Amino acid sequence: MSPPDAGNAALMRILARQIFDQALAEANIGRAFKKHVQCERGVLRVFEDLYDLQSCSRVFVVSIGKAALALVDALEQQAGSRFEGIVASSIPATAQARGFRYFHGGHPLPNAESLCAAGAALKSLAALDGSSLAIFMISGGGSAIFEKPLDDEIPLADLITTYRALVHCGAPIAAMNAVRKHISAVKGGRLAVAAAPARQVSLLVSDVPDSTPDALASGPTMPDSTTAQECYKIAEKYEMMRLFPTSVGELFRRRALEETPKSDDAAFHRSRWWTLLSNQTAADAAVAAAKNSGFTVAVDNSCDDWDYARAADYLLDRIRELRKTSSRVCLISGGEVTVKVTNGGSGGRNQQFVLACAQKIAGEDITVLSAGTDGIDGDSPAAGAIADGSTLLRAQLRGLDAQAHLASFNAYAFFEAIGDAIVTGPTGNNLRDLRILLAHH
Repeated sequence: MSPPDAGNAALMRILARQIFDQALAEANIGRAFKKHVQCERGVLRVFEDLYDLQSCSRVFVVSIGKAALALVDALEQQAGSRFEGIVASSIPATAQARGFRYFHGGHPLPNAESLCAAGAALKSLAALDGSSLAIFMISGGGSAIFEKPLDDEIPLADLITTYRALVHCGAPIAAMNAVRKHISAVKGGRLAVAAAPARQVSLLVSDVPDSTPDALASGPTMPDSTTAQECYKIAEKYEMMRLFPTSVGELFRRRALEETPKSDDAAFHRSRWWTLLSNQTAADAAVAAAKNSGFTVAVDNSCDDWDYARAADYLLDRIRELRKTSSRVCLISGGEVTVKVTNGGSGGRNQQFVLACAQKIAGEDITVLSAGTDGIDGDSPAAGAIADGSTLLRAQLRGLDAQAHLASFNAYAFFEAIGDAIVTGPTGNNLRDLRILLAHH
């Protein structure tokens, strides 16, 4: 197969990147707040609900996750500096809002600050009464960034080992979070229990499937739909027991996990939850951008949580089919693929997916971009990568072996060397990943 036209290939790479950048700009926290959160004459409007702040004995804000800083900034933009609370983010704060305590939590593994943040929040929430209002602002990454073990016998080192085991066992995020919820003092609705009997409102910037909002940051303020029984099965299925430290393994062996609060718990009677932004927001923005660039657009999210190699085959088959009906097609796919890392170089699921695609599209007029809306892919400095029919050829000219990089989970080094890593830096947002496939003839 002859290599694709270099100029055309370069143009398609630029267009794919523009579609991604536009989606990032549209799915913006400040923009969403302007639309859904306002404060006038001391009355806070959150979507359809009104809260009279003057009649509240106390208002306390807890903002957690990768978007925690941007959420507090947006709240202050809309309502002014009238709140106090706790902010836990994996991004260090350059400026701090008055009345807030800031914690630099760890991600993807919890750190000492993660524990301090959760401990401080639990202490403050316990002081709220029935005339108080708790405002929770929750974004992805909150599981590690804000954490406290339910069992005080579990030290930080064991918690880190447990998280590492969960991240590397190949389980889908919902399964990981089910386990996290049952060993945590702040997840699976337990933060809401701590805040009761206060009125509660949660604003969600979601990096989980829209159908399972209680998986976001392991659902600290929502009733938990998972059970201890499921956790025992998950641990068995993904062979977690051999990876867990003794303190955690013991809870599973003794079947001693405490059940999380369910939807009939009194803590949720005065609670409301609103999704401010989700992967859908980003996907819709990408669709609009692609249409503006003259593409016929299709959306297919069905490979969410699939293994990256299976997802690559599936989406490439789809784009080849679509290309038969139109000369310029774009396939948008939201959600995340999974990678079971056996020996790690530097990279992440997006770059691994793109590298798998690069080998399958050599010589074809197809462009593939996959990147995280948080700007972080795995343990690399990149958000993701981009490939097309010329990628393998360009890599070979630099002496790079695509298969070797794929096998050693070292995709970042590969894309960085050919200038096709996508580097945005942390975006302060987190709406899962976007895959953008373009084809033309």
